[in-house]
Amino acid sequence: MTKACEPYFGGNYSMDNQKNEHIQLTRNQKLVLTSSSLGFGLENMDVLFLSFTMSSVIASLHVSAGAAGLIGTITNWGMLLGGVLFGMLGDRFGRVKTFTYTIFVFALATALMSIANNITSIYIFRFIAGIGAGGEYGLGITLIAEAFPKKELGRMSSIASIGGQVGAVAAAILAAFVIPSLGWHALYLFGLLPIILVFFVRRHIKESAEFLRVKENRKITIIHAIKKYMFADLGTAWTSIGLMIMTTVQIAGYFGLMNWLPSIVEQQSHLSVKGSSLWMISTIIGMSIGMMTFGTIFDKMGPRLSFGIFLLASAVLVYALAYAHSIGLLLIIGAVVGFFSNGMYGGYGAIVSRIYPTEVRSSANNIIVGVGRAVGGMSSLVIGLIMERYSLIVVMLFLSILYLISFTVMMTLPGLKNFDQSSSK
Repeated sequence: MTKACEPYFGGNYSMDNQKNEHIQLTRNQKLVLTSSSLGFGLENMDVLFLSFTMSSVIASLHVSAGAAGLIGTITNWGMLLGGVLFGMLGDRFGRVKTFTYTIFVFALATALMSIANNITSIYIFRFIAGIGAGGEYGLGITLIAEAFPKKELGRMSSIASIGGQVGAVAAAILAAFVIPSLGWHALYLFGLLPIILVFFVRRHIKESAEFLRVKENRKITIIHAIKKYMFADLGTAWTSIGLMIMTTVQIAGYFGLMNWLPSIVEQQSHLSVKGSSLWMISTIIGMSIGMMTFGTIFDKMGPRLSFGIFLLASAVLVYALAYAHSIGLLLIIGAVVGFFSNGMYGGYGAIVSRIYPTEVRSSANNIIVGVGRAVGGMSSLVIGLIMERYSLIVVMLFLSILYLISFTVMMTLPGLKNFDQSSSK
């Protein structure tokens, strides 16, 4: 039995498969990567619909800014619950079937927003959408982890994460055309698009031999397996908690970069970028290139070096935004900051999938990222409070300290030390 929090390097690959893995992807690998990328993209599109419709919701339903701000928080709570629930179901009954259930839940709940006419119904629908979206991430990453060799996992999980950025672009394009002509309710009808993916996955994706073998030989419940592999002793528990802290910082930085910094820069540097798609496009380009770069470094040099480079660079480069005095310079700096601060996103799934064994892989991914989303998502509130009282430099200092905390935690995690030692053997 795999010792808790030591990297799990099992898989369903023969030596011949590993020798030929650089030649071409198998049909199943292509299908898994495509399905997971589409899932992440559609999930991110769903989440960003809220950002693009928030002002319209406030105006049409006459709700306060505080009540509107609570919508995102409730969505994050749903993500945490959904992550735990669907993660355990994925480890118990299967990744493929559970993955399709998560897609169906957040697609249906998103579409129901098209008939929401009061704040209570919005809270309910967004909470349900969060449950589905929160479960989807860990299952998609787990499918990738069990379809590809371990030494390709950093790059493959990063490729899938780029799908999320494509979803952000799709949300922006749809919002630009749909809201002015049909209203904000109509935008949410596009939330039904992911249901097409459900039929595709059910028809073409099969459970891995690795999971089926573990399922057949399972001797303990999923809850006991989570305790055993995630919280068995101090070292195991600190690895799990430390990864939660790191994902919290990751999500906090993302929300700060995408939601607040354009407004902050507009106020402090008098640059008119609020509401401009240029900021999002430049930042997403930087993020996507960063993800591919990070994934390659991760696979070649391990997690501590790759995360160390990107976390320290993020801690330093966020200050550069305070010195952007032209639109062109701001967009360039935004792309560079996005490259480092969000290029790391795919790495968390790669770490978790290699540290924790098949018995708890989807649960571990969803629990760790779910906590990060629930806590890190509150950064928008914190940054807003800082903005009311202090200057842009203080906001940058706050984000910089977060990245330094993440770096310090990362260097102390026993699971990552074991990871590096095992990778070097």
